[in-house]
This record gives sequence, C-alpha cells and structure tokens, in this order.
Amino acid sequence: MPNNTNNILLIGPMGSGKTSVARLLANNLDKKFLDTDEEIMKKTGVDIAYIFDMEGEEGFRKRECLALKECLADNNMVLSTGGGIVLSKENRNILKDRGTVVYLQTSISSQVERTASSNNRPLLKNKDAEETLEKLMLTRGPLYEEIADITIMTDNKSLQEMSKEIQREINEY
Repeated sequence: MPNNTNNILLIGPMGSGKTSVARLLANNLDKKFLDTDEEIMKKTGVDIAYIFDMEGEEGFRKRECLALKECLADNNMVLSTGGGIVLSKENRNILKDRGTVVYLQTSISSQVERTASSNNRPLLKNKDAEETLEKLMLTRGPLYEEIADITIMTDNKSLQEMSKEIQREINEY
C-alpha cells in the first residue's frame, strides 16, 4: 500500500457506484468516508451542476483538485472521487501516492441505466447519455487503468458484493 496511509480511493465513471460503495466500505472497515463532490458542495454551498454552469468544467476541475488534496491530508479513509478526477496528471499522482486505488469498472449500458434518473450530472445534461458516456470512457478508461491497483467489475453486483470483493482484493494486495 502506498505510503502506508491505509486509504482506499475509489475511481471510475459516473454511475459505477463509487459513493454508495465507499460509504458502505467505510462503515464495514470502521474508516472515515469522504466524497470529493460532497466536499466541494459543502465548501461552496451549491451543487456540482451549478458550479459547471457558473465556472465551466475548468473551474470545477480546479475546485476538485483542491478538494482531493484536502481530503487526502488525512489517513484511514475511504474516498469516493468524481468520474473526471483522473483527467489531471497531478490528481493521478496524488491518488497513486496516497492510498490503494480501486477502479470500479462499469459497462456503458449499466452507466446509462444507473444515471437515467439523476438530474445532477452536468456532463449528461441535454445530451445523448450513451454517446456521451462512450466518449468519456475513451478518454478516461485508460487513465483509470493507469493508476488502478485493483479493478472491480460492478455490473450485476450489489453494493454488498462490491464491498466484500474490494475488501478481499485489498487483503490480497
């Protein structure tokens, strides 16, 4: 485990279950739970979609990098990250250095299904979800793979199954 931080850092595309699995995993392992998007919303008092509307993706990414650094100032946590956090080389280096990186790999069809009812996905707003998710994966997929210590396929698995699989893989890592 990098730097013996005892952190578990979840990465992956939107709709992969990062936040839900991280919350369950943190509870099961008696670790602190943090989510970079939630930390940004707490600090700004507005939702992610509003930040995208006001500052664009670039403004959001700056806030995301700062939130990542603040979250990882601590140890013994499970951190859920936003799907695009891997776009920054700096963020990828921080993640690799500060814990065990778990990539929640998810098919496009599962992502479409899981994000269909959400109105808080700025990159999917007024767009063809499947086409947008496919384009995002072309860019982000290799970046997730580049920094992942462990990869878990999430399709057709419950949160409990994913949590148990992550725990098993970390113990073997």
